[in-house]
Amino acid sequence: MTMHHTRSGRGKPLLLIHGLGGSHRSWDTIMTALAKERDVIALDLPGHGQTPAEADSGTFNGLARSVEDWLVSENLEAIDMVGSSMGARLVLEMARRGRAGAVVALDPGGFWQGWERTFFKTTITASLAAVRAMQPALPAITKNVAGRSALMLQLSAKPWALDPSLVLNELRSFAGTSTFNSLVTDLATGPMQDGPAATDASVVIGWGRKDRLCLPRQANRAMAAFPKAKMHWFAESGHFPMWDQPIDTIQVILDATGRSASA
Repeated sequence: MTMHHTRSGRGKPLLLIHGLGGSHRSWDTIMTALAKERDVIALDLPGHGQTPAEADSGTFNGLARSVEDWLVSENLEAIDMVGSSMGARLVLEMARRGRAGAVVALDPGGFWQGWERTFFKTTITASLAAVRAMQPALPAITKNVAGRSALMLQLSAKPWALDPSLVLNELRSFAGTSTFNSLVTDLATGPMQDGPAATDASVVIGWGRKDRLCLPRQANRAMAAFPKAKMHWFAESGHFPMWDQPIDTIQVILDATGRSASA
């Protein structure tokens, strides 16, 4: 399995796994700071960014298989991992399989129940359709505070404060992800994420208090699945703490996984 990735920094390796529709660029807000302390590897998952989709990349289990195969092929088993959204669920799954070192899962998907499943599928599908329809106008819309806020309100607690280039890149990545719709269906209808971790490596689950996609009430289910995990709440964050509270996110990651001095 070959996956496009970037690598920068020094020290002990640290793997970053983006969320649904994202890419390695989803971590731009914290990448430079993390690379001062760790050897940071940021993936493009199959069907995302510059990594081609495989036959099963439209399912969560398919992505998990790809990640596990890649870790083995790159001799990166037991690497420390950070994931966001669907990527957060993937790092929890790697912990469950005993393939991860220390894990930080930021607002993981996979813990919705009942009407929350329909809410997730309906809202994210509608958002993607709108983004794809307005692609030619996205550069202008994302430079406008009102336009940026309208497009990112479900994903950020303060979308007006986001860098327009970050928003533009992320929305273009959403629109260009060929497996987006099939993954949404699979995530919305599939089983809840299993736990616990197969090793004693630390697990930190971070959640934005203002997450409007993976609702904060789901954090209790995540902690029930991973009872040895530590919970960290980002008080002023939506679905992506590395966007809304980057400094705090960097601190949480380095506290959980270590710095170069301890690598």
